[in-house]
Amino acid sequence: MSEQQTPERNSDEPEARERESGELEKARARIGQLEDGWRRAAAELDNFRKRCAKDLVRAREQERARTAAGWLPVVDNLELALEHASSDPEHIIEGVRAVHQQALSILAGLGFPRREDAGKAFDPALHEAVGTVADKELVPGTVAQVVRPGYGPDDEILRPAAVVVATRSD
Repeated sequence: MSEQQTPERNSDEPEARERESGELEKARARIGQLEDGWRRAAAELDNFRKRCAKDLVRAREQERARTAAGWLPVVDNLELALEHASSDPEHIIEGVRAVHQQALSILAGLGFPRREDAGKAFDPALHEAVGTVADKELVPGTVAQVVRPGYGPDDEILRPAAVVVATRSD
């Protein structure tokens, strides 16, 4: 009986090997497909990163150009003021004031309006203290004087205001 069993096993072995070989080939093919998909996804991600980097550079260039274009009228008006510097001083002062207002409007249009901080409570996030003054009329910790104005809304300060802060008068 053992002789009969051995040939049966031997006859099953080639079939089992063929099945295993077929399954192995299927697994290898599937691994190849997965590797190909992975490589394609990695290449797509790399291309996406490169596109995003180019888009960022292009957006920065466009924003710089838009901002510079906004300042051109200010430069033009300053040049006009310089051309007329030898004429009537009163008109020059008016012109410089107009250019100043134009510059403030451009900053406000860019999202950085000039801050009006005099009389407000000192806030180190919004103000830079450059001095103190004893003042009986002001509450201690109040901005007594703005030395250099600040620009921008509370949540996005372009430049803090340089201020003199009121203290207790003794």
